[in-house]
Amino acid sequence: MIRVLLADDQTLVRAGFRSILEGEDDVEVVAEAGDGEQAVRRAALLRPDVVLMDVRMPVLDGLEATRLITADPALHAVRVVILTTFDLDDYVYGAIKAGASGFLVKDTEPAELVRGVRVVARGDALLAPTVTRRLIAEFASRLAAPPPAADLESLTDREREVLELVAAGLSNEEIAGRLVLSPATAKTHVSRILAKLGARDRAQLVVLAYETGVIRPGWLR
Repeated sequence: MIRVLLADDQTLVRAGFRSILEGEDDVEVVAEAGDGEQAVRRAALLRPDVVLMDVRMPVLDGLEATRLITADPALHAVRVVILTTFDLDDYVYGAIKAGASGFLVKDTEPAELVRGVRVVARGDALLAPTVTRRLIAEFASRLAAPPPAADLESLTDREREVLELVAAGLSNEEIAGRLVLSPATAKTHVSRILAKLGARDRAQLVVLAYETGVIRPGWLR
């Protein structure tokens, strides 16, 4: 059962999401939060699998709430998905950098909401949609990339190739097809990269890859 915490200051939004998610046999909404501070407290208490976090929260904004949740070692398994009204919200890149596993726009279709929760709960990131690739590229292009981190030297040539494709938003299946590997082998490579670089999930790999100059926006179409 996937346990979800809904964090949004709009009661009607939370009610709508609850109705959609609780219609699924494998999803349970364990609590709601109307502000960021409350979301952090309830995440610490209940340790849900997924937190759906509005980026603009009262008392404590969604960005800071996300950072506090993902920085807590006791909440390492908790995944945060940012909810935003616009698909190019200025806060989204910062939220992913803070540890969020992706984002969804609030008017997403019910099936996409459910799919997103399941994707993040199993440890993947919501980075495949074109809009997400565009957002990551848009904000990463504004960064001055520092020299590659020393940890990148621990990657094999194949792992570096896989990192580039993860950063471009490709799924394990797409990476397998491009590099002529089995999906299981692609998944193994991603797991090893995560371990070597100390990254929480694929979303953090994307940020790391852009910020260290491994990949530049727009290199892969």
